[in-house]
Amino acid sequence: MKLRPKKSLGQNFLIDKNIIKIIAELGNISNEDIVLEVGPGTGNLTEEILYKKPKKLAVIEKDKAMVEILKKKFKEKIDIINSDMLDFSYENNFKKKIIIFGNLPYNISTKILSKWVKIKKLDKYCKKFILMFQKEVADRIVAEVNSKNYSRLTIISNWKLDIKKIMDINPKSFTPIPKVESTILTLKPKKNIYPIQDGKNLEHITNVFFNQRRKMIKKPMKILFKNYEQISNELSLDLNLRPQNLSKLTYYKICSMYEKSIN
Repeated sequence: MKLRPKKSLGQNFLIDKNIIKIIAELGNISNEDIVLEVGPGTGNLTEEILYKKPKKLAVIEKDKAMVEILKKKFKEKIDIINSDMLDFSYENNFKKKIIIFGNLPYNISTKILSKWVKIKKLDKYCKKFILMFQKEVADRIVAEVNSKNYSRLTIISNWKLDIKKIMDINPKSFTPIPKVESTILTLKPKKNIYPIQDGKNLEHITNVFFNQRRKMIKKPMKILFKNYEQISNELSLDLNLRPQNLSKLTYYKICSMYEKSIN
């Protein structure tokens, strides 16, 4: 059966064996670990993960044709979940700490990352993520304050995760060859995070600020708070700054104050 990657699912299969080995090594998998791979595609990385002998390996694959190929290739060696990775309830299906691998489809990568960040007690549920993103997205995730790539995604991702860039990957490492570079990141859940009640509030806050990132922050502060001047003074905020000038910690503090104001 000939494989035809589906554009609608953002399928680009990693075929570079050296890169595949590097990714599998990043998991530091032992025979006690439970591993989940999202979007396994043809199972190239799946095969390498199996060599590491985890206690259990499960994969989430939306494409039914791909599911059949994975069943034939691996039989009982892996658990195959035929589901959309955006709809799947991760924390309800895996009760122990897991390691998650994923070559995330470009079109939903930020949504799936945001879904994971909003999981309650993420550090109790997940040991580590080893993920591949479009380079442009990865650059936003690891961006520094005051840089052009500093964004909502930077702030939301770093709230619960310690993130490290591993390497960029040439498009020729995939089939079909994408038009963009990719980047491997490792993301480790933090044990101590800034106390925010609901990640959706952080999404809302950052959306209000970065909706007009070239404007001064006085406008979003007025939108979020009736007593915006008092809040600004408490946080020692210069209202003439732009959204990209505020540190991640400042956004977490703003979000905490916002939550107090709506409760």
